[in-house]
Amino acid sequence: MNLLSIMLQAAAPAAGGASSYSGILMMVLIFVVFYFFMIRPQSKRQKEIKKQREAMQVGDKVVTSGGIYGKVKEIKETTVIIEIAENVRIKVDKNSVFAAAEDIQTPAK
Repeated sequence: MNLLSIMLQAAAPAAGGASSYSGILMMVLIFVVFYFFMIRPQSKRQKEIKKQREAMQVGDKVVTSGGIYGKVKEIKETTVIIEIAENVRIKVDKNSVFAAAEDIQTPAK
């Protein structure tokens, strides 16, 4: 049985007074499943990203939301200056720096 048929059966009135409780129980069960499999992990991930941004320091290697790899040169209140190549710096919003890139390989010279 697929999920739609189960939900339709739970919502259909049956003989007896227990059908209204089973419909409410089904909706509560769906909410609990959504909470533990979607909402809770996402909020944990957002807290982890926020902690990484607060711990960011000059010299850290980072990746922006656009996929630009670089090294932090300056941190301001809402922006970060990132050096992406020698003497090439860009200013990005602090919220667009998502992950610290520990495994960035610099090309051999």
